[in-house]
Parts: sequence; structure tokens; C-alpha cells
Amino acid sequence: MIFGELFSPTDLAVVVIVVLLLFGGKKLPQLGRSFGTASSEFKKGLEETQKNDHKSSDLKNETNQSPKEP
Repeated sequence: MIFGELFSPTDLAVVVIVVLLLFGGKKLPQLGRSFGTASSEFKKGLEETQKNDHKSSDLKNETNQSPKEP
């Protein structure tokens, strides 16, 4: 687990306290909601891009194949 190797529990506690001091308890749910929405939109866009890449590569492969002579 990379995240556990980068930050100790003490480091995470300090980060949480700093975030609470900067944004306050009332803003945190709104920030979390907007972060969740942004990450889901990013995932949807990434999946759509991957689907389009697969479709275009499949189409390119079909057009590059020479027809078989009988």
C-alpha cells in the first residue's frame, strides 16, 4: 500500500487538523461533494475516451485489412 508508506498516521492527523482549520466544519461536506462529483466526471470522461480509442483502432484495423481474393 503506497499511501501507507508515504504518510504515517500522525501525518494524516496533522493534515486533517489543518484542513479543518482552513475550511471549517461547515465547508467540508460541500468540498467532499464537489470533489466526488469532479472525480466521477473525470472517470466517465476517461472511460469514454478509452471506448472511442478502441472504436477508432478497430475501425482503422478493418480499413487496413486487404480483402481476401477467392
